[in-house]
Amino acid sequence: MTNRRDFLKACAAAGVFLPGAGLGRLAFAAEPGRQPLTVIVFQRGGCDGLNLVAPVNERAYIDARSSDMRLLDAGERPGLQLANGLAADLDFRLHPEGRPLFELYEAGQMAVIHAVGLVNGTRSHFEAQDLIEHGVVSLEQSARTPTGWLTRYLASLDVGGEGHISAMSANSGVAAALAGRDDTLAAPDLQGGLPLPGGREAAAILGQLYRGGSSPVHQAGTRTLAQIALVDARLPRQPDGKLAPYAPAGAAYENNGFTQGLQAIARLARMDVGLRVACIDHASWDTHDGQPGRFNALAGQLSRGLAAFHRDMGSSGVPFRVVVMTEFGRRLRANRSQGTDHGHGSAMLVLGEGLRGGHMYGRWPGLDTPNLDQGVDLAVTTDSRQVLAEVLGLDGRSRERVFPGLAARPALGLLQAG
Repeated sequence: MTNRRDFLKACAAAGVFLPGAGLGRLAFAAEPGRQPLTVIVFQRGGCDGLNLVAPVNERAYIDARSSDMRLLDAGERPGLQLANGLAADLDFRLHPEGRPLFELYEAGQMAVIHAVGLVNGTRSHFEAQDLIEHGVVSLEQSARTPTGWLTRYLASLDVGGEGHISAMSANSGVAAALAGRDDTLAAPDLQGGLPLPGGREAAAILGQLYRGGSSPVHQAGTRTLAQIALVDARLPRQPDGKLAPYAPAGAAYENNGFTQGLQAIARLARMDVGLRVACIDHASWDTHDGQPGRFNALAGQLSRGLAAFHRDMGSSGVPFRVVVMTEFGRRLRANRSQGTDHGHGSAMLVLGEGLRGGHMYGRWPGLDTPNLDQGVDLAVTTDSRQVLAEVLGLDGRSRERVFPGLAARPALGLLQAG
């Protein structure tokens, strides 16, 4: 029991075991023509889409916010003007701290979808995140849906198996979008590998402990040990046997938790273990007060981190797409604490390969009071699930399986033909 307890604690510390969520595992190698690796970046807390991307010349926007709470078209820090916006008479701009992403947009490597989100809106973080990560629109549906939408997507591909890692959660735990997927590797950082206390000797003892058993615990323990060994074997080492530092090609990552997670995803993708999907959180966007400074820092960190990841993955030979999304936006009008309260519609970003980038997508509802949701929020005109389904290339049958009840609608046109 002592060995088992130490084993489980070590797995939890390494991010490969979560009680009730399955054991982290390993997945899949690259095949010609397969769907690109999909990376979901979740902006936890509710990102103010009207501070990330906004029509700076819309009168209702100007009237609703002071100059430090909105994007500007002039001055010391103007927003970055986006070509191919949603309306000919509106000047849509990206936050000035987003210049690295702006450069990807101009190069046709990033697209923006606005007025997007839950069609059955809620202002509760917990409810909204639960609905989005389960791929449904009501709490009743969620209660009947134990699996996450990415889990169902992977099931539709029929991937996985011994010696593979199909899914990764670059967080301290398994993302809810991967609920029910027992081959998810949860590891926020791979710089130190996935070590077990006691090293190979301990692994051998634990292997004997779990070998031959048929219980779920025995099977999970055996599987996890094999997966840890696989990752350990694929990580490059120096002549002295120590792990070699990760050397991203042409990319300069900053040193923070978000970029460590991005590097872990890139590292695993390069191992040729068949990684298909990955999730990573970027928090916290719950800016009820002091939004200007906090939002500047968050937007800059997100933009620089994703641009570095884009450069890194671009040299890997692994096709990839990144989707940036949040649970809901913020209200149009700022509050008295220089912040914004829970709203409805927001913006999504998609970057990577095979996109019709350099364009904004969706239908802009306008910010005049009659056009706002409940008179206070940016209205949702595009279901966020439609964006995800299109990025994944889901057809009618697989779309219904992954996103129950999602109605068929004309494609937004995010992907290049063929």
